[in-house]
Formats: sequence, C-alpha cells, structure tokens
Amino acid sequence: MLVVKVELWSAITGKNEEIGRMYLANDGTALTPSRGNYDVKVCREGSFKYAGWDKIKASRSARVEEYPRLGYNVWRLVTRALKAAFHEES
Repeated sequence: MLVVKVELWSAITGKNEEIGRMYLANDGTALTPSRGNYDVKVCREGSFKYAGWDKIKASRSARVEEYPRLGYNVWRLVTRALKAAFHEES
C-alpha cells in the first residue's frame, strides 16, 4: 500500500500539520505482474488514523486499473489516482 501525505508547513509559525492523505492499495488482480489494479481512498483532515482498509474514512474513493507499475514512476500513479477520485476536474 502507498500512503501520500500532504503537509502544510507555515512560514509564519514554523509549524507543520497534515492536511490531506491518500491511500493506494494494489489488490493483486491485474492480468500480468507488470501491471497493477489499485483501490484509492482520499481522506480529509482529521480522518487519517489507519485502522485497516475497511475502516478508512474516505471522502473520495476511486480505482486505477491496469496501471503499468514497472514502466512509470509513482507520481504518474498518484496523478491517475487523483484524476479518478476527482473526475470533475480537468
């Protein structure tokens, strides 16, 4: 499982706080080992505590299928996950 955390680092107070988190889990159902099918859960601030996949309090859920995981870097997967979760954005 991949966990993407977004933190805000204040230039004024010097404090940092997590304001967003996304979980991506390869479910192992892709047709070949070089590809991956990922379930995606995007969480808002305050709902980050991980207590198991089924207990994640996601504000958005999505799926990325047949991602060429060995051919691209992780940021392309994150981009596809965000596009799938926020399909109304262009």
